[in-house]
Amino acid sequence: MTNSQYSPQPMAAEFSEAMEKLVNACYSDPFRVLGPHPYQKGIVVRAYLPHAIQAWIGTEPPQEMARSSAINLFEWHGKAKALPLPYQVLWEDKMGFTHYEYDPYCFPPQLSDYDLHLFGEGKHWHVYRILGSHPVIVDGTSGVLFATWAPEAERVSIVGDFNRWDGRCHPMRLRGLTGVWELFIPGLKPGTLYKYELRNRNRGSIHLKSDPYGQRFEQRPHTASIVAAKTNYLWQDRRWMEQRKQFDWLHQPISVYEVHLGSWQRGENGAFLNYRQLARQLVDYVLKTGFTHIELLPVTEHPLDASWGYQTTGYFAPTSRFGSPDEFRYFVDHCHLHGIGVLMDWVPGHFPKDTHGLAQFDGSALYEHEDPRLGEHRDWGTLIFNYGRHEVRNFLLSSALYWLEEFHIDGLRVDAVASMLYLDYSRQEGDWIPNKYGGRENLEAIDFLRELNRVLHAQHPGVLVIAEESTSWPMVSHPIYVGGLGFSMKWNMGWMNDTLSYMSKDPIYRHYHHDALTFGLLYAFNENFMLPLSHDEVVHGKQSLLYKMPGDEWQRFANLRLLYTMMFTYPGKKLLFMGCEFGQGEEWNESRSLDWYLLNYPVHQGVQAAIKDLNHLYRSLSALNYYDFTEEGFEWIDCHDSAQSVLSYLRLKDGDFVIVVLNFTPVPRTNYRLGVPKSGVYLECFNSDSTYYGGSNMGNSQTIQTDSITWMGRPYSINITVPPLAGIVLRLKTPASKMPTTAPLSPGK
Repeated sequence: MTNSQYSPQPMAAEFSEAMEKLVNACYSDPFRVLGPHPYQKGIVVRAYLPHAIQAWIGTEPPQEMARSSAINLFEWHGKAKALPLPYQVLWEDKMGFTHYEYDPYCFPPQLSDYDLHLFGEGKHWHVYRILGSHPVIVDGTSGVLFATWAPEAERVSIVGDFNRWDGRCHPMRLRGLTGVWELFIPGLKPGTLYKYELRNRNRGSIHLKSDPYGQRFEQRPHTASIVAAKTNYLWQDRRWMEQRKQFDWLHQPISVYEVHLGSWQRGENGAFLNYRQLARQLVDYVLKTGFTHIELLPVTEHPLDASWGYQTTGYFAPTSRFGSPDEFRYFVDHCHLHGIGVLMDWVPGHFPKDTHGLAQFDGSALYEHEDPRLGEHRDWGTLIFNYGRHEVRNFLLSSALYWLEEFHIDGLRVDAVASMLYLDYSRQEGDWIPNKYGGRENLEAIDFLRELNRVLHAQHPGVLVIAEESTSWPMVSHPIYVGGLGFSMKWNMGWMNDTLSYMSKDPIYRHYHHDALTFGLLYAFNENFMLPLSHDEVVHGKQSLLYKMPGDEWQRFANLRLLYTMMFTYPGKKLLFMGCEFGQGEEWNESRSLDWYLLNYPVHQGVQAAIKDLNHLYRSLSALNYYDFTEEGFEWIDCHDSAQSVLSYLRLKDGDFVIVVLNFTPVPRTNYRLGVPKSGVYLECFNSDSTYYGGSNMGNSQTIQTDSITWMGRPYSINITVPPLAGIVLRLKTPASKMPTTAPLSPGK
């Protein structure tokens, strides 16, 4: 070895200043003075050991290092050939314990210039593989490589149990002008608790932070990051992943069961179920009720249970509440092996102000905007990402890809997109800053969303990216090349609001509000819509879906089944929040399990049975799902019968069709003449008033023969009974058709 292999020795004046900064924990270049350096005709090794009283270089035999008692700096002088690389430092603390450690400051930089360049350009899609903490082997020595982005820090240190949480012990190396700090600490293993301690370069303020790229965290209320082991999980879902690449989601049934894992079911004494328990129990239930997908409220790590996961602090970590990252992999794998897709809520629109999180990460507005008119949601008490910074966009984009790649997630539902699109979202006049053209559009967020969708769809064909977007922003789910945002789908909040408002009214007044049900078809095909009856509709005093319905108990349940009949036959993919499928009576409460005991009662069993059969109907009849997003899949039969509050329409697919008739009053409509497109025999294949579902069992149990009577602009018509507060689905009987195995009426009626 030659002296040229070591970093140069600083001049005396520089060395003195550097050591003063090092001891005061405000030095940005610890490798300049620590570790091995050329010295005269040999080398000098320096180690700053704040808790040591004596130290040795780990040669054979060990050689004592000279100690400067004033600052606990230890030095060893010798010949280069006498020092093996890497080398150990042995030191004794005040309690008499001896520690054996490889010196972190004898290892070269680990991050490549190319990786750092891509990150600075915002183009490192897999930056989670280099930033954060990663078990690695360097020069035959195992340890953990830490890296974080903190351009306004004067000093960054890694702290943990291994160094008594003392920021003087392991200061990191700053990589030039990139703002990235790194340090390889040999000897550390997966499971190590750690944080970053940062000192701001301008104010000297100290900030103790969890790792933004951490892949595992302590359970709340503790907030330390945990070094995650490299996964050795053996995925079993190869067939699913291959088929997903060709998934024609535009023309396939998608029925989503929205779930909050912490309150779907709980174990003994109210304890959380773990990911493995949830996988088995939830998959069995979803298979029973017929949904195609599960959508998880955020499982990204979060400190507050009451936030439901939407106050995210760990954008790369499944919450530790339910187990380890590999146990979450098992959850997704188990779903896929049973034919169930997994979607998850993802929150790139804002983040919490928790002092251990992203807020003021290096003492500056790093991930957020400095000006609260751009950087704060006062209504939510959260901060807004600065989408104009390459590194921030890279952070979010990498997070999205992480979940798709590392956990095989089938799609992301992007939360609060409207809050990202508008600079004046939920703001008073004068409390926001216009864009460079004077408008209210957040141009940087728009660019980010388009880049997000471009990259995700290109890298992972078949995945879904769904926008929760509550305004009339145009072309949310249109391709980017025609000016759209590029999402797969958008939640149809207009349909949800209009429909629930209508359903909450006493039937005697519904004929005055008939257009609330028909207006939505004027824009139903402007976007690829998903129909959401989500968690947001059953909390904060809004009541459960069941208790939004008017009337006595019978009418409430009938109204609820009618609502679901409309939803599952209306254009658009479906989403239903947990508990709604069996008529949960109480509002959702994230702190306890759903009221599963209700399924001991026939009326709740009936709602669940109706959902099961509606899912089966929706999935088995292509006329109900193939053209969910285009006009060719829908025709009104009669949208004008406000006097009787009856709607009727066709769902179509290439000559095949089903008829849907909905009666929104408790008055049975007997001898109701309905125009139909073809002559023949019609059969009732679903009736929400069936006794099987808790209804009065009115309907059409026999075959229905068409009459050659022109009606409602149709060449033929049928005479039917439309049950009270109920919906029926009719299909033309043909020799080749196979009726779905639902139960329109109970036997003998």
